[in-house]
Amino acid sequence: MKAMYLLFDIGGTHTRIALSDGKTILKKEKYKTLKKFSESMQLIHNKSLKLSEGKKPKACVAGIAGLLGKNRTKLIGAPNLQDWVNKPLKNTLQNKICNKIFLENDAALAGLGEAIFGAGHGYKIVAFLTVSTGIGGVKIVNGKIDAHSLGFEPGQQVISLDGKIMKLENLMSGTALEKKYGRKPPDIENSKAWDDEAKYLAIALNNIIVEWSPDVVVLGGALMNKISLEQVKHNLKNLLKIKTAIPPLTISKLGDDAGLYGALEYLKQNLN
Repeated sequence: MKAMYLLFDIGGTHTRIALSDGKTILKKEKYKTLKKFSESMQLIHNKSLKLSEGKKPKACVAGIAGLLGKNRTKLIGAPNLQDWVNKPLKNTLQNKICNKIFLENDAALAGLGEAIFGAGHGYKIVAFLTVSTGIGGVKIVNGKIDAHSLGFEPGQQVISLDGKIMKLENLMSGTALEKKYGRKPPDIENSKAWDDEAKYLAIALNNIIVEWSPDVVVLGGALMNKISLEQVKHNLKNLLKIKTAIPPLTISKLGDDAGLYGALEYLKQNLN
């Protein structure tokens, strides 16, 4: 019988699960992420059984929306999954689903997916930023997630705006927009809101480019459907003066599936 694997992309709003043979994605399912840890673990178990038709996978890779501790067993910070913090994430998934499981940040896996299969393919150094419920990102070097201590958290960078020091994620994420305007981001038609998003994103990209020095910047996440890339580029050109040329800015090619494809690549790199 061929080996079977499960891939997870657990975001602050939605969870995606895919069945894989280790080479490609065979089938997948999407549902809303439950905020309560115990309820979500049971739902993941039920969905996994259905997807794998009751068979136990050889290994699993799970991308999680949050900051993992150094031992990669639990979340130590997760603004949009607060009930998950310090819960026995790895042990619970191993007990319920498979004996061998790899955990990684969801944005890191999405960036890996884009670097290998998507908009970052062919570039040595890829900077990936996702603008969605929260803001995450990763630096990919030579097709692998770059070395780090606790992970990459570009959404936690602080910027000065009108004399106030603010975290990027508290300024321009989907959660921040909904709090400010009282509406879900897709329903916000206020043009100033999206002009501001383009301005904030350009500031963030200025910081990322001067710190990471990437060959390309890939932008993903649901909010990029509303933010003008051309306006971001225009704003960035006015900000970034130290470099003679701004690296290419491009939109994710894999969309919602970036995290699953990143999990597939992570599986290939770490299974042996």
